[in-house]
Amino acid sequence: MKEVLLAIQIEALPEGGFLATSEELPGLVAQGRTIAETLEIAQDVAVGLVESYLEHGDDLPPALKAASPGAGEVRVPVAVP
Repeated sequence: MKEVLLAIQIEALPEGGFLATSEELPGLVAQGRTIAETLEIAQDVAVGLVESYLEHGDDLPPALKAASPGAGEVRVPVAVP
């Protein structure tokens, strides 16, 4: 299983707590008391959304397609003297 770094936007809510969303993964919305808690919830929501996409045979959003097996670009470190 590959992993992808997903861009998440965090915003402080006027009533307290934080809200996480992601333009790269539509439908990702998570709310928590702290930034750490919000990010943890957002990660769980992201996993659930990806599992739903796959279960229903839907195409993954473009930002996640690179993490699909056999697809995307791979970068490896190369020493240059």
